[in-house]
Amino acid sequence: MSSAETATPAATDARAERRAKRIAKHLTSFAAQHGGSAEGVVEYVGRTATRIVVVGADGTWGDQVAPTYAVGLRAAELAGLTVHDTFEGELGLRVKTGSYEWKRMAGIQLGG
Repeated sequence: MSSAETATPAATDARAERRAKRIAKHLTSFAAQHGGSAEGVVEYVGRTATRIVVVGADGTWGDQVAPTYAVGLRAAELAGLTVHDTFEGELGLRVKTGSYEWKRMAGIQLGG
């Protein structure tokens, strides 16, 4: 048996809370550097990961990956993010896309 299988529910909850707090520190720091506040979306990436896409007040965006949806949602809550259901509408319109992203998107479209 692995240690994950033998861990008690309390130990598992404590580990998840520590992970959420660690991710929240990064989200809080990002928000402070980009206008003082941030909004985001918590999305499933697959079975074992969740992506928190965060948009600062200045339109700069970034992301963090959490091991589970619950940890991602808790991290966003601890960081004080306004969490949206989808990355559409006003949130999507506020995102500033830099030259790096445009070059990457063009390269992907052109097969490079």
